[in-house]
Amino acid sequence: MATSIEGLLSELSGLDEPLEELRNLKTAVLAIPLNILGETVNGLRLEVIFSLLNTNDREQIELCVAILSRILQALDPVILAQNLKTELQRGLNHPDDLVKILAMTQIGRIVEHPEAVTEILNSQELVKQIINCIGGEKISVAKEAIKALSKMAQTKAGLDALFMGNLLKYLKDVMATSDVVRYRVYELVVEISSVSPVSLGYCANSSFISQLIGELTGDDILVRATAIEMVTTLAQSQHGRQYLAQQGIVDKISNMITGAESDPFSGFYLPGLVKFFGNLAIMDSPQQICECYPAFLKKVFEMAVGQDPTMIGVALDTLGILGSNIEGKQVLQKTGDKFQDVLKRMSNVARNATTELRVRSLEAIALLLTLPAEQQTEDLLGLTESWFNSLSSQPMEMLKSISTQPFPELHCSALKIFTEMASQPWGQKKMINTPGFVEFIVDRSTGPDKESKDAKYELVKALVDSKTTAEIFGNQHYLRLRTYMREGPYYVTAVSSVTVEGAE
Repeated sequence: MATSIEGLLSELSGLDEPLEELRNLKTAVLAIPLNILGETVNGLRLEVIFSLLNTNDREQIELCVAILSRILQALDPVILAQNLKTELQRGLNHPDDLVKILAMTQIGRIVEHPEAVTEILNSQELVKQIINCIGGEKISVAKEAIKALSKMAQTKAGLDALFMGNLLKYLKDVMATSDVVRYRVYELVVEISSVSPVSLGYCANSSFISQLIGELTGDDILVRATAIEMVTTLAQSQHGRQYLAQQGIVDKISNMITGAESDPFSGFYLPGLVKFFGNLAIMDSPQQICECYPAFLKKVFEMAVGQDPTMIGVALDTLGILGSNIEGKQVLQKTGDKFQDVLKRMSNVARNATTELRVRSLEAIALLLTLPAEQQTEDLLGLTESWFNSLSSQPMEMLKSISTQPFPELHCSALKIFTEMASQPWGQKKMINTPGFVEFIVDRSTGPDKESKDAKYELVKALVDSKTTAEIFGNQHYLRLRTYMREGPYYVTAVSSVTVEGAE
């Protein structure tokens, strides 16, 4: 096999029309498993394929990239760094983005390797070219550059190289070329900062974080919205949240929610502010966040009962996240009538809004009613039942009506609510007391698509798994559910047919 590939490589030398030979080589390298290919090509001279990238022929470039992608993936990163660094560096300057991405991907493998990364760190020119690619026209190339630099910064040596020397100034110069590039650099900085408190320290000491925070209150509304997304990503890590709290950034964002009431353009960035606090609440403590920053929950309620579809959607998502755990449920319950009004509005949206908002409302209601068996105290069961009853005067009929509509996304979302109710005794009682409900559950003719069958099966499974179903439903109905579950979600009743042959 090595002889075959070596022969194909030698055939390429000096050819003016190498397409046929490249096709043959591509077939050969794709036919060999990677582990064997690595042994086969190790030591072979690959310069001829790299040289064939210097063309305007698109098919030739694509063939060379396909061949090199396969071969380089089979080689150890140390070998790449020692023998092919120059070729990869040239690839970063190639006019075709396919070649740039090929080079960047392999450089990403090198910088991940603890021994090979030194070869990259010792070449400032190469790192500069990677940084340049952040400012490239194509986002696909920029993404690979961000990925490679982020991997490089996983070590102290990488952090020192990027933030403690000449490369820092170069990164800032590239950052200043446009708004788009500036935010790509912020993306890189946030990605690096998320790794550890040490990484965050490097980024903060280099003034990138303070510059990003400054964008939160800038004059450009769209820039402000993007900055909020970046800060929300930074808050995904615990050390990121601690930093933002210590620097007073969380207070600043809370004040921005309050100030948004007088800003006619707040619709552009307000959803981002609410998502920021929603993420904080679910990662830390809903009670702590809602008590320390009351403007957050107040605004979520206002958005939920308002008229703006974008705001309603964000409010629904946030309420679902908040109410998905016990602490969040208790926070919402403490608001009393305000949350009762929100529940009625959620029900109204589930019935009358656009399909997208109806689905989001149903999904949020399902999360609010979630109560695993091990958390089912009398008080919490009473809470979820009262919320369900507050949805409308006849919530069972409302949901059953939605679950029989010929829209899979609505059908499945309504079934999710029933599934959450299925593990709770009050929910089981409502089901058995609703005429025709058991027949609806076991009727396989409704919801013919896979998603609907899966959703209904999950509902049946939740009922069968509950310790109280047999007593509440009665043995006859319970056995029907068990039979349905045993047969599985895709069971089809066999229909026998008799063929009658007539006389000629």
